[in-house]
Amino acid sequence: MMAQSANDVDVLIIGAGFAGIYQLHRALKAGYTARVLERGGDAGGTWYWNRYPGARCDVPSLAYSVSYLPDLDQEWTWPEAFAHQSDILQYQLHIVERLGLRPHMTFNTEVTEAFWDGSRWQVRSEAGGVWSGRFLVMATGTLVVPKTPNVPGLESFEGRWFHTGRWPHEPVEFQGRRVAVVGTGSTGIQVIPIVAEVAKHLHVFQRTPKFSVPLGNRTLTEAEIATAKANYPKARAAHRKADYGYHFDRPTYDLSKLPAKERRRLLQSAWNEGRFNSFLTSYAPNLGIVNQAVNDILADFVRRKIHEVVKDPAVAETLTPHGYPIGVNRLCRDTQYYETFNRDNVTLVDTLKYPITAITPKGIGTANASYEFDDIIFATGYDAMTGPITSITVRGADGRTVKEAWADGARTYLGVAISGFPNMFTITGPGGPSVLSNAIVTIEQNVDFITTMIERMRENGMTTVNAQSDAEAAWMQRVHDAAQQSLYREAHKANAWYTGANVPGKKVQFLPFAGGVGTYEIITDEIAADNYRGFVFA
Repeated sequence: MMAQSANDVDVLIIGAGFAGIYQLHRALKAGYTARVLERGGDAGGTWYWNRYPGARCDVPSLAYSVSYLPDLDQEWTWPEAFAHQSDILQYQLHIVERLGLRPHMTFNTEVTEAFWDGSRWQVRSEAGGVWSGRFLVMATGTLVVPKTPNVPGLESFEGRWFHTGRWPHEPVEFQGRRVAVVGTGSTGIQVIPIVAEVAKHLHVFQRTPKFSVPLGNRTLTEAEIATAKANYPKARAAHRKADYGYHFDRPTYDLSKLPAKERRRLLQSAWNEGRFNSFLTSYAPNLGIVNQAVNDILADFVRRKIHEVVKDPAVAETLTPHGYPIGVNRLCRDTQYYETFNRDNVTLVDTLKYPITAITPKGIGTANASYEFDDIIFATGYDAMTGPITSITVRGADGRTVKEAWADGARTYLGVAISGFPNMFTITGPGGPSVLSNAIVTIEQNVDFITTMIERMRENGMTTVNAQSDAEAAWMQRVHDAAQQSLYREAHKANAWYTGANVPGKKVQFLPFAGGVGTYEIITDEIAADNYRGFVFA
């Protein structure tokens, strides 16, 4: 039965990033009524919120784009090898307008509650708005619920403070100011060099040192762009088969079996050209995310590089990661990050040694000192993967919330469905390739799977679908086993957000499927062909 009002639709979608945009497009194209509810003032998702200095994608721009608009591939030109936030947001907004999606989107709407009434999902917003949908799609992303340090006093701070994941839309100037950046993950590593260029003095508060390698960003040449546009169809197919969702030439040799001189030459070349990550973005047995000997070689090379670049030996050692394999938390890719610590106006504070104890009216207190600042920037990450779903009170068929259902750990079937929550789907949810993927590729895989399923339901007169609990349990065991077959089994040693270890009280488990994006598509295709094995229809 088709919905009768603007607030009662067939497919209700939470979130207007790449996932929400594509799911809306597919639903409308299939003849369903659909609506997106978005907390922000416009579409964009991650790229609407993350406007901090230096924000850019670490997946190549020619791969980080949608496959369902081949004409746009030929019209759109990415200026850099790795796209800046503003370029990605402009691209997303162009897609919204091109496909005529804006009339089906409701912005400035914070969804706080959703519950299954037996036949439909009822959704409420913070402002009191009410919507309903036969199907509920959580296109809420993976890195959207910001974390700030769990220390007292933030409300007392007399200066300005920011979280990178909720950056103001108006320009923020740091010229001549005393600034603190708390956090040195992927975001902090992008922010720190930019702010250091203009701040009077910058203090960097680091807890867990991260491995970071050169991004290798540059302006794309006209020849490169022309070649890419000619090869897009072939490249798109290759991306969907690649382990991490984007294809490029990877080493076929085993570094541990090469002479030391040849090994150093190859590693130095990859470092100089921004290709160092190629040793860690495949599950091939000769590469570093599976092969411990190769991983040791890669980690030692980066450690030596840190000491080569950073002039102060004590600072270099504080920046150097120890005790966990390289690549088991997100491999950071930077532009002049380590070089920044050679500046006279930059000070590194080791919060592993001297933890932050309080935010004070004038700045930050640690176990051994007090610091005064005009501005504090929290690059302290997110409650990743699960947080975007559990931050909303979502109640399923038995009245339990997702948060209650996941009290002993997140459980999904294929990363797209949760047993006990009929007609609800998650895009890039825990249990899928998600954050171990070029996100757009996995988004498209998930949306295609979900939309084809609900179309099949319409053809067969089915009204509800639910993931079987035993299928869900078996899938999560497969997710666990996949991680155990790689060095991701040691991700908890790095306090990696892949495991939830960065959130106090959250169960530590390896959340994404580390079996490969291409393998995941084979699995989901087989399940779909077998009448959506593991799902129950009624």
